[in-house]
Amino acid sequence: MRRLAELALGAALSASLLAAPALAQDASPSSEEPLAAAARDAQQALRQTFTNLQFEDFGPAPVKGPLYQANAGGRMIYFAPESGHLLFAAVYDRNGVNVTALAQDASARKRLGAIDTSKALAIGPQSAPVVIEFTDPDCPYCQALDRFWSSKAAEGKQVRRLVFFVSGIHPQAAAKAEHILCAADPEAAFRAVYSGSVPKTLGKCAEGATKVAAHAEMVRKLGVSGTPTLFADGKLISGFQQAEIEAFLDAKQQAGNARP
Repeated sequence: MRRLAELALGAALSASLLAAPALAQDASPSSEEPLAAAARDAQQALRQTFTNLQFEDFGPAPVKGPLYQANAGGRMIYFAPESGHLLFAAVYDRNGVNVTALAQDASARKRLGAIDTSKALAIGPQSAPVVIEFTDPDCPYCQALDRFWSSKAAEGKQVRRLVFFVSGIHPQAAAKAEHILCAADPEAAFRAVYSGSVPKTLGKCAEGATKVAAHAEMVRKLGVSGTPTLFADGKLISGFQQAEIEAFLDAKQQAGNARP
């Protein structure tokens, strides 16, 4: 966290234009106070830089002083220490490039190097596109994602899921993860648990407990704080973001069709 990149956002912070009385258009520069003149110049620069957008109610934002960015569980946040504001925003440059997304993807690629995929539960054919998935057996969105993968497989869009269990959110998650990993057929046990078919007595074994602990340590190192969390083509997807996942699958299918 020490090396936080200071961003010169100027007037380009999305969702930072707060409602305020519009500046008087007939005021002459010579009669304006310095702050009013600066606001007028900022409004003019905003309109000239982002010509494809329409702006109303231009006024000062509460954020003061330098702005810093940090990665919080895979999501980029911005902090203004002088005014104590925390911003969850997407920052775009003058060319319309989402620099927040670029920073988040760079962070995701860096963290990918710390993932030992040999410790994952592999689900799906080896020849399919790989998705690294952090999941929780008691997470309803994770269960919905599992149903989604099954429906996509039925459409011929299979993936190879490298699954890691997040056991620190729900009290029974670790026990259910161990049950899955100790099963004679872990993939079948995974499907059963995620469909709601949980036996009264959960399986236990030393190897499964060791893997659950290894997964928990990896989750801690990576800072994964929510489920599901996916890494697809080096890009982090936080939550069951169906549109992003569909785009990944479509791109992979198109790439496969383009091969000779």
